[in-house]
Amino acid sequence: MIVRAYRPEDLVAMNRIWNEVVEDGIAFPQMELLDGKSGKEFFATQSYCGVAEEKGEIVGLYILHPNNVGRCGHICNASYAVASTHRGKGIGEKLVTDCMRQGKRLGFRILQFNAVVRTNTGARHLYEKLGFLPLGCIPGGFLMKDGHYEDIVPYYHQL
Repeated sequence: MIVRAYRPEDLVAMNRIWNEVVEDGIAFPQMELLDGKSGKEFFATQSYCGVAEEKGEIVGLYILHPNNVGRCGHICNASYAVASTHRGKGIGEKLVTDCMRQGKRLGFRILQFNAVVRTNTGARHLYEKLGFLPLGCIPGGFLMKDGHYEDIVPYYHQL
């Protein structure tokens, strides 16, 4: 499996994987699904998009972009998605570590996650394993798909 920059021919798979996480309604804040046009525009506006490719198939992706502007523009933010059929294989870790390298290469100094859902224990374990530090807890900061509110835990890592 390799992690590389996305190419236009990856967009159909990227939209599918992204939409799967959005439809799950337990991790991404987005509620709108991507289509061919909106997906192309969305991924093109990122500072960097990486994809995980296994045997010619796109099995995961990440987006990387500034978390803020001006005096806080050195802080970046990212989101990760792995196809449900490929979870548990270490793909997320490869995506996060590549993202950290790309963020540093692009001149960012800190990678911050604004809204890691408290119950997303797999992601939280991975981030902590990679040295990310939690910044506290925002009670009821995430609207789950079933309508209840769950706590979010922001994380950061100096690049």
